Amino acid sequence: MDVLAQFSRVWCPTCNKTQPMIFDVMKANDKNDHDAADIVCNECKSVIATLHGPSAHRAGVRTGRAEKARAMAGQDIDRLSDPSATEEERQRCKRRLLKGPKEFRDVRSKSGKEGADDHDV
Repeated sequence: MDVLAQFSRVWCPTCNKTQPMIFDVMKANDKNDHDAADIVCNECKSVIATLHGPSAHRAGVRTGRAEKARAMAGQDIDRLSDPSATEEERQRCKRRLLKGPKEFRDVRSKSGKEGADDHDV
């Protein structure tokens, strides 16, 4: 059974009674980075609830928090790295640690950055 057919009526606190509802879906755009839907009273047109979908991340674009976390991790890796190793070995290990295991890169690329290359994560 369709969920909307099952719950086609909602309690409207404005009307103070159960009313038919409208399910108004809004797609992500320049102003909103995620899909959303309003449950609206069909009688008085007041918004009963708003449902938010997950944020739509753009492929290849890092958020400021992700960049900051990567920079902080890089500083700690530099501080803790083996001083007897060559610079090339230290950089290779740092890159491998920051990039993470392949299994995790695959999960991250599938969970919100569809179409993103593994090296963008």
